[in-house]
Amino acid sequence: MADAYIVGAVRTATGRKKGRLSQIHPVDMGAIVIDELLDRTGMPTDAVDDVIFGVVSQIGSQAGNLGRNVALSSKLDLAVPGTTVDRQCGSSLQAIQFGAQAVMSGTQDVVICGGVEAMSTVEIGSNIRDGLAHGRGKPKGERLEIQYPGIQFSQFDGAELLAEKYEISRTDLDAFGLRSHQRAAAATEQGYFKQEIVPLNIKLEDGSLDVHDVDEGIRADASIEAMESLNTLREGGVITAGTASQISDGAAAIMVANAAAVRKFNLPVRAKIHSLAVVGSDPVIMLEGPIPATQKVLEKAGLTIDDIDLYEVNEAFGSVPLAWAKAVDADLDKLNVNGGAQALGHPLGGTGAKLMTTLIHELERREAQYGLVAICEGGGTANAMIIERMDSLPD
Repeated sequence: MADAYIVGAVRTATGRKKGRLSQIHPVDMGAIVIDELLDRTGMPTDAVDDVIFGVVSQIGSQAGNLGRNVALSSKLDLAVPGTTVDRQCGSSLQAIQFGAQAVMSGTQDVVICGGVEAMSTVEIGSNIRDGLAHGRGKPKGERLEIQYPGIQFSQFDGAELLAEKYEISRTDLDAFGLRSHQRAAAATEQGYFKQEIVPLNIKLEDGSLDVHDVDEGIRADASIEAMESLNTLREGGVITAGTASQISDGAAAIMVANAAAVRKFNLPVRAKIHSLAVVGSDPVIMLEGPIPATQKVLEKAGLTIDDIDLYEVNEAFGSVPLAWAKAVDADLDKLNVNGGAQALGHPLGGTGAKLMTTLIHELERREAQYGLVAICEGGGTANAMIIERMDSLPD
């Protein structure tokens, strides 16, 4: 079986809800990161075998096979196809896994994998609400109702259940949320994100032009007092808006290639995709999946959590990475070292590729070896992937 290498990784800076990216069409955002990948790698526009893009709310501007529309809107040749995947919040990490599997199997040589979500335009759950409003039904059918009678699956409830199960307090969550902002602010100030971000030309509300190249949701002035002043999202709960991910707009993309393509097109090797896993977990707790996904991917890799230099575990809610860290005995000093979604945002379908992009760049900056990404997902599934930093093909 062939190895799969990451040869390019870029992202937009995230935009806040109704913020600086809210006027950019999601297809255009996706095309912009693809074009940047092509420019940085020097990859011929007709030599990419496929585009796989993740997006969650497939309605309106994100409907009609967004992956193909992104490919058509980019510099890629007309003959390069495109497809769309929805594994909820892990959609673009799943896109990378599909691309890696295609390359590993030998059926394709170069795949661009990524994702986008314009949550300002296409609000979370809008496709479900549209179905209910127009009599098109709801996602929970008769058989699922028999399995889980009367239960309305909710990520908010799942976040609280996770905190309860792993004994994570409001104090723990507030401290972790504050740390996310502090780390993100420090990384931005020190220029750590500069290489991974594609600057976007934007038009402001007053008609003036500007460049968007800094993540918009970071609160450099965040304080523990401000965190503690927030009301919980559920009565008697522990999760607040400050310990939940920010609604965001953004896109990211990864180019995956095999060794033959690396040599043929003189592509820059950044990392090898070492191991990958996807699991199902309890859809009621819903957000616990990163724990068994991590355990599975470590077993497949023949590694322990101590072998991993950096982890990116999506901060859908603060209870997710904190529960994960407790369960797998992870070092918090290696976790989301430049902040996470509580500060940097969570553009649903784009988040997996966004986290992978940040992980690759930070591994390179530290000259570290192994990195792990894990993401919880609606419906009780989770993806995990381990990469190994490389700067050339192995001998």
